[in-house]
Amino acid sequence: MLRDRREVFRPTRVSDGMGGGSTTFVKVGTVRCKVDLPGAEERESADQWGAEHTHSVFLLPSADVRRGDELRGGDLVLRVLTVVCPSSPRYRKARCSAVQPKG
Repeated sequence: MLRDRREVFRPTRVSDGMGGGSTTFVKVGTVRCKVDLPGAEERESADQWGAEHTHSVFLLPSADVRRGDELRGGDLVLRVLTVVCPSSPRYRKARCSAVQPKG
């Protein structure tokens, strides 16, 4: 079922050495997953959250994926909006939004 592999990038605050800093994404690992488009019901719930839910990503229960992470690989960069654990402990489900490149 989990045929795809995506690299997980986590936002990390980096000091500039002068009291300020910036946020950069650092690779923290690779996960096995399955990327699906959401159904109509899931799109409706995303609208209620005020977020655009464009893809559902199924992960192993042990996958270290958190809200705010980016899943990179293939043609899309997906930003994780939420991670839920259904009643069955066989998988975790991340609701994600596709990140549009700038420029």
